[in-house]
Amino acid sequence: MRKKKLTQRPSASPDLEAIARRAMGEYGLSADFPVAARQQADRCRDLGSGPEKPFGMTDLRHLPWTSIDNDDSLDLDQLEAVFLEGQEYRLLVAIADVDAYVGVGSAIDRAAGVNTTSVYTGVKNFPMLPERLSFDLTSLRTGKSRRVMVVEMRIAADGEIARKRIFPALVQNKAKLCYDAVAAWLEGKACAPEPLAKDAELRRQVEIQDRLARILRRVRMAAGALEFATLETRVEMADNGRVRRIVSRRQNRAERIIEELMVAANQSTAAYLAARNLPVFCRVVREPERWPRIVELAATYHSRLPADPDARALSGFLRKARLAKPDAFTDLSLAVIKLIGRGEYHVLPGGRVPEGHFGLALNHYAHSTAPNRRYPDLVTQRLLKAALGGAGKSVYSLAQLQSLARHCTRQEDAANKVERQVKKSAAAELLQDRRGSVFSALVTGSSEKGTWVRIKNPPVEGKLLRGDQRLKVGDRLRVRLVATNVEKGFIDFAQA
Repeated sequence: MRKKKLTQRPSASPDLEAIARRAMGEYGLSADFPVAARQQADRCRDLGSGPEKPFGMTDLRHLPWTSIDNDDSLDLDQLEAVFLEGQEYRLLVAIADVDAYVGVGSAIDRAAGVNTTSVYTGVKNFPMLPERLSFDLTSLRTGKSRRVMVVEMRIAADGEIARKRIFPALVQNKAKLCYDAVAAWLEGKACAPEPLAKDAELRRQVEIQDRLARILRRVRMAAGALEFATLETRVEMADNGRVRRIVSRRQNRAERIIEELMVAANQSTAAYLAARNLPVFCRVVREPERWPRIVELAATYHSRLPADPDARALSGFLRKARLAKPDAFTDLSLAVIKLIGRGEYHVLPGGRVPEGHFGLALNHYAHSTAPNRRYPDLVTQRLLKAALGGAGKSVYSLAQLQSLARHCTRQEDAANKVERQVKKSAAAELLQDRRGSVFSALVTGSSEKGTWVRIKNPPVEGKLLRGDQRLKVGDRLRVRLVATNVEKGFIDFAQA
């Protein structure tokens, strides 16, 4: 799934921005940086712009590095380069060296450790790091010399990661590319984006990235990784600060390139630490407790799943369902994702076998590729530097890491709640003049607290106040909009 990014947005209406700030406080998140953190950020100097490379760093600025991201993204946290050498691929992922600017226990580090993640409401975004770092010094901007940590992987033609190496380096982004433009070109629907049209080497670079990503994806799917067709929703603001519309979009081919290369880097990072008997700050998705409901859902598609959770069997069912009912697969994906449940952070002590990631069909997996917007990635970056230093000792104690894992899981959950709440307020504003309208809907949540449904146009979620209380996640129905409350973010429906 494509990761979120910080972008510039028109100023929201005062009411919606106030709602976003209030939601941050209600869920234990900070909407503003302390003075000390802002002052430290202002004092930071560019560590990659000197005429000579820092001691101990490899100079890779000559390589054809590219980034593929949203067209308005400012916080570029990783670059990619792939080379075919004989019968194997050489994949390099360069990750912004945030730790070089944010020391353990510093004012910025303490501030980042409060929220532990950037929060994206679409109305008002709250970066984890001050803008001077997020948008400049740790952003791998085109033409800028930047310090990074490189994850280098040697990948066989069958997709197996044979060898891996991690080291500090200097890099320079040669082209900032956009998901939609690259996807349209790869699918033969448009000409190559301008940077690729002008440079044959960069054009070949993206083509080989696409080829390797497809190989890696086939390997994961064969191992039982789950493939969904999810919709990402985004609030678009008008120049007057009001909600203009809420749009949704599916993952495209260019986004899958980045997803696969990042999964490989995250997998390799976790395995690298585990092989050196160091703790791993793992990302874990446990076997779903609501598996019986997934079995029931599969039965409505005339498919049988085993009584016990089985990722490979679920993966096979999803592939068949996509082929049988492609138009309904997005709704099925959402229902299954809800039933599987959220991921969490977990610390794997050195030498321990990890629990794994149910959705990705991987044992070793750690977030590492976005340290300027996720605190767990910054923690992992520090663990890697400890491994490279040869001391064999983590910069954190095991107790500290376990406490951080619990805190990061809680704060990530809080950030998700803030994002949902503010987007609901934006949706309530958009729908406030459409009371009485009837929509097709999908049940996305069902518990003792109530039943929630999602409509398609606009793609928003609300509570079902009146209707069949026996409805379950994945059921379809028609609903009528009966009430909205922008301040509280309430959108209420009745079964039609």
